[in-house]
Amino acid sequence: MEKGNQTSIFEFLLWGLSDQTEQQHILFLLFLWMYLVTVAGNLLIVLAIVTDTHLHTPMYFFLASLSCADILFTSTTVPKALVNIQTQSRSISYAGCLTQLYFFLTFGDIDIFLLATMAYDRYVAICHPLRYMMIMSFQRCSLMVTACWILTSLVAMTHTFLIFRLSFCSKKIIPDFFCDLGPLMKVSCSDTQVNELVLLFLGGAVILIPFMLILVSYIYIVSAILRVRSAQGRCKSFSTCGSHLAVVALFFGTVIRAYLCPSSSSSNLVEEDTAAAVMYTVVTPLLNPFIYSLRNKDMKGALVRLLRGKVSLSWGQ
Repeated sequence: MEKGNQTSIFEFLLWGLSDQTEQQHILFLLFLWMYLVTVAGNLLIVLAIVTDTHLHTPMYFFLASLSCADILFTSTTVPKALVNIQTQSRSISYAGCLTQLYFFLTFGDIDIFLLATMAYDRYVAICHPLRYMMIMSFQRCSLMVTACWILTSLVAMTHTFLIFRLSFCSKKIIPDFFCDLGPLMKVSCSDTQVNELVLLFLGGAVILIPFMLILVSYIYIVSAILRVRSAQGRCKSFSTCGSHLAVVALFFGTVIRAYLCPSSSSSNLVEEDTAAAVMYTVVTPLLNPFIYSLRNKDMKGALVRLLRGKVSLSWGQ
């Protein structure tokens, strides 16, 4: 099929969350609730951290960055899915699909990089506490976050450009509720070998290297915690690390399942892929505010002060 067939009026059809009509109303209400809670919860975290001087530390700077990324990440997929459910339409334009793909990859990868950065921050805080403020200076933290954004944008641009080079037959049904690399390659009429190799090596590096860094960081962290004499201190540290690792396991487990263990096109496996996508695009951003905030005494205090209007807007004072 020639490139000329890929015009501005070209459309894809999204498989959606379910092909059962009687489930559409329930799914709409459920995903609308999860989206609103995700945005509100992460937005409260950002506002609490920005307005409370007690939280102007590297750990909370990274947490605020993660919350912003989570809001953007879930906003690239869920609103379009909700609109399609409400209007009973599955269509998405070619340009809209590639735009959604680019931002989805950018914000999804920034989540991965920030989780690794937060693990490194905890490693320095626990294993090198006397040098913590020197190593994790505000300038260095800002540089790390900026580097994360630049790298993820370049990775997303590479994948999007390679998808742009592919040809598609008209009215192709994408087996997912949003535009993603794997589903788009499945419906392409072109040879996708280059795309698959880039996804395997570049995508694998983006996923597995941060994942390994997180594991190594927490191995050192756990070793340091075990040397703490206070049983109460060990329990508190393990409780915090355990909740963080739960998020990492849920997020990376489903991401690895989706990108590094691709399935065939059978209907059962398509449903499994959709379920995995829901976990890392909707559920994880929903859980992050609860795991990183409600179990944190300082965050709960900051949220209370924010809701009562007792805030300070000066950073670093």
